[in-house]
Amino acid sequence: MNNDASMQLPWYRHRWPWILAAGPVTVIIAGVITTWLAATGNTALVADDYYKQGLTINRTIERERKATELGVELTVSATPAGTDDTRFELVLRMADATAMPARLRVLLAHPTRSELDRELLFDGRDGHFGGVVRALQPTHWKLVIEDEARTWRVQQSLTVEASGGH
Repeated sequence: MNNDASMQLPWYRHRWPWILAAGPVTVIIAGVITTWLAATGNTALVADDYYKQGLTINRTIERERKATELGVELTVSATPAGTDDTRFELVLRMADATAMPARLRVLLAHPTRSELDRELLFDGRDGHFGGVVRALQPTHWKLVIEDEARTWRVQQSLTVEASGGH
């Protein structure tokens, strides 16, 4: 008699229809959240001028090849220089000392957020260049170092610790 009474209840009073509907409802909610995140999220990883960047890849490779021909060797170090400051020191060695530039252009590229990228110019003497960078976020930075005329370039990476060190 108890079985007959439970069979006569309306469908929404049973447990199984709700359990079966929970899966599709969860997927719909997750889809709405994913669509919202995609529509409002940061798209900085996608370059607006990707086609132009693709066309310039040969020039970039040529400049890296030129650095190899010139015998460019670069040592980079970063040490804390105060509360928020980081002191950069770059030591440049070249096969031809007469080709030593007076300034180096350094691009600090953040791995995921292009708005944190920085382009710096360091003056130097006898292959020693340096300067202080303010409020450098602790992360793994990509460094693109080139002469001021942009005839050669070298890429390196640098990890800045939370204390501002190397």
